Amino acid sequence: MSEHDNCPCGTGLVWLVCCGGYLLNKRVALTAVSLMRSRYTAYTLKDEAYLLATWHVSTRPSVLNLAEDDARWLGLKVLHDELVDDRHATVEFVARYKIAGCAYRLHETSRFVLENGCWFYVDGEVR
Repeated sequence: MSEHDNCPCGTGLVWLVCCGGYLLNKRVALTAVSLMRSRYTAYTLKDEAYLLATWHVSTRPSVLNLAEDDARWLGLKVLHDELVDDRHATVEFVARYKIAGCAYRLHETSRFVLENGCWFYVDGEVR
């Protein structure tokens, strides 16, 4: 992805200004919704290292095997984000994707936790 391409997360910003800074380890996401958007972008780019690094250790899988995943991510819409308290947040979103020509939607409310100044994805409830 070129640094001047629009970011896959749908903000309308260029990739480097938006999620690219997070994926290149130049910035830390200051909000749960920023982390969620950057994780969506990481899925579109199959960036397993970033996804694992931003996944809370209590629920993090050992591997993701995204190279074997043939999903083509089409778009993200954030429906709601909420700071539950000073360390916990939720983000509800819909992500659209295709696998083998069939369209799907992932509607999820994700939970995040703030530890040592960094947000981490914990888990999600599919709706």
